[in-house]
Amino acid sequence: MQYKEKIDDIYLIVAHNIKKYRLKNKMTQKELAYKSGYSYAYIRRVEGPTCIKHFSIQTIYNIAVALDVDIKYLFEENNI
Repeated sequence: MQYKEKIDDIYLIVAHNIKKYRLKNKMTQKELAYKSGYSYAYIRRVEGPTCIKHFSIQTIYNIAVALDVDIKYLFEENNI
């Protein structure tokens, strides 16, 4: 696997897990946007399967706090 592919994979893993924990918490994308301080459009792009992903560790942390989940769980590769 090439380096670029690995980077893309981690973005997809994080995006999948954000959506998974958002749904587990029975939150809409708009609710997550409000709680995390990001726009609805941004959260939609983060979760979107075909959107180009570029977000920081700080962004992931802020979303994890809004989801009330330890940030480490957003990097899990299980069940993807």
